[in-house]
Amino acid sequence: MRVDVRNNDVDQALRALKRKLQREGLLRELKRRRAYEKPSERRIRERDDAIRRAHKLARKRAQREGLLPAPKKRLPPAARHGRNGPARSG
Repeated sequence: MRVDVRNNDVDQALRALKRKLQREGLLRELKRRRAYEKPSERRIRERDDAIRRAHKLARKRAQREGLLPAPKKRLPPAARHGRNGPARSG
């Protein structure tokens, strides 16, 4: 994994690295490996993960078929925080 530092802005590069690690699931994996996990706990966790993935897939499929409403679009940060005035529709 690689993150470039532009204009000596290490803080921004660090944030980008953390985002990439989060997206890859590496932070969750490191946290999980801190302590020993019993085989029975591992099976339960893997089963729960599989159920979660199946539910997510079914939800996305239902949204594509129009059975469920699509998720709301998120506003960009500037519009959410009102940096350029209140976000107005219309």
